[in-house]
Amino acid sequence: NPKLALKTVEFLNMPLGKIAAGKFSDGEVMVEVNENVRGRDIYIMQPICAPTNDNLMELLVIADALRRASAATITAVIPYLGYARQDRRSRSSRVPITAKMVANMIASAGIDRVLTVDLHADQIQGFFDIPLDNVYGSPVLLGDIWKHKYPNLMVISPDVGGVVRARALAKRLDDTDLAIIDKRRPNPNESEVMNIIGDVDGRTCVIIDDLVDTAGTLGNAAGALKNFGAEKVVAYCTHAVLSGNAV
Repeated sequence: NPKLALKTVEFLNMPLGKIAAGKFSDGEVMVEVNENVRGRDIYIMQPICAPTNDNLMELLVIADALRRASAATITAVIPYLGYARQDRRSRSSRVPITAKMVANMIASAGIDRVLTVDLHADQIQGFFDIPLDNVYGSPVLLGDIWKHKYPNLMVISPDVGGVVRARALAKRLDDTDLAIIDKRRPNPNESEVMNIIGDVDGRTCVIIDDLVDTAGTLGNAAGALKNFGAEKVVAYCTHAVLSGNAV
């Protein structure tokens, strides 16, 4: 992420490291470190977002190149950790736990530490055999919410899994009210039903989530809140993946 890296070195008043990255004609990732990194503490800025596979592979080969060039330590700054949603096996399903596999690959590439932002699930930290720092984006979100001074505010968790995140933010908003959207499918082949746990009638509803991908669930949640009488719906999401027809 050159833009993030440039802003970081400008803030730290230091030069940006020199590296060349590209692809061979068959699509293989190619990188070369163009300066001496022996004994240096290196930080790689690389979110694993679309194109996900290319960015992941680029991170791994950069780390390997730095390790072979005798870098003292390598820290991967991965604001968005791709594959984090594939963190469990559903009952009786033959699927991989890809988040764990990616964690193993990152450690095997020679990376010493990972810094990320708002993991999809906190327990993913346990997949890593190297130190991982999960930085929360809530201070930035809180600042914007305070700035807008939303009337009759209510914090909304878009699903049961996000309750801890939403509750923590609600407490910092003068312990404002919290509502939860409970999504369930009553029977196979029937449409998903959204139930609202909490009274949102006449409230300004602020949905808090870690990411928005296709925005389908977010749009449905906003519609459900409106149907239950919400005056206004605003969404704050740390990672704007926005794939497909999201925008």
